[in-house]
Amino acid sequence: MSHDEAGAPPAPGRTTRKRALDVLRIGFLVLVLVAVGIALWRNWAEVRGDLGRIGPVTLLAATGLAMLSPFFTVLGWRVLLADLGSRLHIAPASGVFFVGQLGKYLPGSVWSVVVQTDMAHRLGVPRRRTAIVGLLTIALSALTGMILGLPALPVLLTRGDAVVPWWVLLAIIAVLGVLLWPPVLNLGIRTMLRLLRRDPLEHDLTHAAVGLSSLWFATSWIVGGLSVWVMARNLAPDDADASRLLLVAVSGYLLAAGIGMFSIVVPAGVGVRDVVLVVLLATTMPVSAATAVVVVARFLTVVADVVWAAIGWLWAKTHHLLPSSPGTAGPDPTPSPQGD
Repeated sequence: MSHDEAGAPPAPGRTTRKRALDVLRIGFLVLVLVAVGIALWRNWAEVRGDLGRIGPVTLLAATGLAMLSPFFTVLGWRVLLADLGSRLHIAPASGVFFVGQLGKYLPGSVWSVVVQTDMAHRLGVPRRRTAIVGLLTIALSALTGMILGLPALPVLLTRGDAVVPWWVLLAIIAVLGVLLWPPVLNLGIRTMLRLLRRDPLEHDLTHAAVGLSSLWFATSWIVGGLSVWVMARNLAPDDADASRLLLVAVSGYLLAAGIGMFSIVVPAGVGVRDVVLVVLLATTMPVSAATAVVVVARFLTVVADVVWAAIGWLWAKTHHLLPSSPGTAGPDPTPSPQGD
C-alpha cells in the first residue's frame, strides 16, 4: 500500500457504518447501565448494609488480589510479542500494555490495540506485530477464561436445580481447546493478513509461547476470581456450602468475565459480566449481598486498571513513548525492516 493510499480518507460508506455501530454500542451500553442502576437503586438499602459488612481486612485482601491480576496478563502479552520477534523488558512492556488497556473502556473493540501499537512502534516494534499480539491477547484471554469458567455453567443455566450432562461440558471444552491449538491460531493469522493484503509474519507462533501465555492469562483470571471469593466468603450465610461458594465465586467470575469479553458491543463487558456474576453468586447468598460483592469487584477492577495505567503512563512519559505535543518533536522510532 502506498503512502498516498494509506493517507487517503476513509470511504463515506465505511465512515457512516462505523458511526452507526458506535451509536448502537453506546446505546446498548446506556441501556445495560440503566438496567443495572435501577436494580441497584431498588435494592440499595440492603446492598448498603452488605457493603458495610465486607470489612477493611477483607477489602484490603480483595484489593491486593485485584491489583495483582493485571500483572499476569502483561506477562502473557509479553511472551507472545517475544515469540514473534520483539523481546521487551518488563518495564517498557508494562508501559505500553497498561496505558493501552484503558482503551477497552471506549466504545469499540480494538482501541487498546491501537494505542499499544502506536506506543510499541516507538520502541522499534512493527505495528503489525503489536496489533496481532494485542488481538491474540484478547482472544486467548477470553478463551482461557471461558474454559476455566465452564464448571460454573450448569449453575448459570439451571440455577443449580438440574444437572448438565458432563459430556456437554467436555464438548464445549474440546471446541474451545481447538481454538487454542497453535496450528489453528497460525492459520487464522495467515488468513486474516491475506484478507487484509498484508505480508505474512516472519514465523508462526510456537506451541511453547501459546501454552505459556495461556498459563499467564489463566493465572490472571484465577487471581481475579479469588478477589471475588474473598468478599463473597465474608458475606455468605454461615451455612453456605463452601465448595459451591468457591465454584460460583472463582469459576463463576471467569465465566462471567469471558462472556463479557465476547460481548464486544459493550466496552470492557461492563454490565454483562456483572449481571451474570450476580446471578451466579445469588445461588449461595442473598441478591443484595451478591450485588454488593459485584459492585465492589467492578470498582476494584477499574481501580487496578487506572493505577497500572498511571504507572505505565509515568514510565512511558519519561521514556518519550507518548504522542508528542504540537510543536515538539518526538523521538524517531527505529523501525524494523518489515511489518510497518
